[in-house]
Amino acid sequence: MLEAFEAETAELKAALEAQEDEKKKLAKALKKQARALKREGGSEEEIARLETEEDRLKDEAKILKEQARSLDETRDEPYEALVDAVKELFGPMPGQKKPVLIRQQYGQTRWDRTLVKLHEVMFEEEWDYSNPDAMGVLIEKPRIEKFRGTELEPFFQYLEEHIDDMMRPKTTFYWQFITDTSKDSHIFGGIWPEVLGTIYLTLGAMIFAIPMGVIAAIYLCEYAQEGRMVSFLRICISTLAGVPSIVFGLFGLAFFLNTIHISDSKSVLAGSLTLSLLILPTIIRSSEEAILAVPRAYKEAALGLGAGRWHTVMTVILPAALPGILTGVVISMGRAAGETAPIIFTAAVSVGAPLKIWETLNQPTPALPWNIYNLCTEHEAVDEIRHVQYGMVFTLVAIVLLLNLVAIMMRARISKKLRG
Repeated sequence: MLEAFEAETAELKAALEAQEDEKKKLAKALKKQARALKREGGSEEEIARLETEEDRLKDEAKILKEQARSLDETRDEPYEALVDAVKELFGPMPGQKKPVLIRQQYGQTRWDRTLVKLHEVMFEEEWDYSNPDAMGVLIEKPRIEKFRGTELEPFFQYLEEHIDDMMRPKTTFYWQFITDTSKDSHIFGGIWPEVLGTIYLTLGAMIFAIPMGVIAAIYLCEYAQEGRMVSFLRICISTLAGVPSIVFGLFGLAFFLNTIHISDSKSVLAGSLTLSLLILPTIIRSSEEAILAVPRAYKEAALGLGAGRWHTVMTVILPAALPGILTGVVISMGRAAGETAPIIFTAAVSVGAPLKIWETLNQPTPALPWNIYNLCTEHEAVDEIRHVQYGMVFTLVAIVLLLNLVAIMMRARISKKLRG
């Protein structure tokens, strides 16, 4: 139907141009005759008649030229807009050159987007600004009205009635969504680089934060003398827990990247260190509470048997406090995995390949929290990749739950071992 309409338009235009050329030729011949009569001293009445006829033919040629031009507005432009809409729905026409972008090589690959693009084929949008006192009003006009009486008129009804047969929608489950890399800016492919980057950042933050947090808690509980300085340190730790995460991100950029140059640019290492500072107060406070909850009799018995203070801490107090410490670790792990602001300036990029473990020292990585924000707000095709956004959110929640489950199982196992 599209080809028939295109051929019909070409025939109409060719016919109008042929008539225009014929009128111009006749006008030119009359002009020559009038000039010849003037040179030979012919009748003035005959000369005037020839010139009048020449002007009439020129006017008719102009009208035909305008009619040929109007075909561009009445047929060509609406037709080109329709072809573009059909291409977005079904992809390139047979025989056309394959586009470079993957998103343009296929039609719509999801049923909800198919219905959206079908609506765009059936209706064209115009804005009405006739009322100067109000905002423009969007008006949807059936596109078929511009093709009444043409070869394309039945096309619209056929498309609406047979869209199911053409697209054959069915529910599928894309298992490779977790393990594939993204293609064409997340419009196709999976999210493996983001999953791996999130795991790297979370585990890296825990590697730095747990030793520092536990050692700080041991010092505050077992070695520091109670006084103003210790009280001041505890106030600072509590205050640090309430600092907005974006501040940690800016601190990580200023200190780790711009001051000590831990890497040339964003890197997983810089992001992990920044996240470790973010969760450090939580680990210190939870570890401190867990150590203080150990019965004092344990410590006195160990010291009474001749054990030193450090030996008592390592062999008696710390194992007994380990379940409580792991509770703080579980809470901190979930926060480290889900934070976006601290890694914006230090570690995260929108698109990237999966990193090898040694590449985390000096290269940035995509990460689920940042990419969820990026795809939901700044991506050029926000509405077309809703499934990727939901998939990333579900995966992030699953990763946090999985990491927490592992930590909870470890805590339960240790508690059971301590009981008996």
